Amino acid sequence: MLCNHIINNKPSITLKNGIFSIEVRLKELIREICEELQSELIELEIMPDHVHLLIEVDPQFGVHKVIKTIKGKSSRILRKEFKELTTKLPTLWTNSYLISTVGGAPLAIVKQYIESQKVSERR
Repeated sequence: MLCNHIINNKPSITLKNGIFSIEVRLKELIREICEELQSELIELEIMPDHVHLLIEVDPQFGVHKVIKTIKGKSSRILRKEFKELTTKLPTLWTNSYLISTVGGAPLAIVKQYIESQKVSERR
């Protein structure tokens, strides 16, 4: 049985003023990493100061390993591809993250919640 998790990560960088190419590349990387780890990325929204993920993870693998891999790999690749990230920040991600299981909530409702976070941020 697979478990669905909502994950809230906080990057060290604020993506507020449209570092669009970094945001696009980060989304690509997160999708690729989830695929490599055989974890289904159900929903992804990048906010100015955090990232929402809805991921289905095999409990035997552990959601913490998925997060550690996403943070480590994406940081290495982004800092290599975007040199400005290495001069401004000692690290790309903070050490903290929030994980919450979806429980009995229908996935459509959870996806709608995550999508609405991006919309409410634009207002």
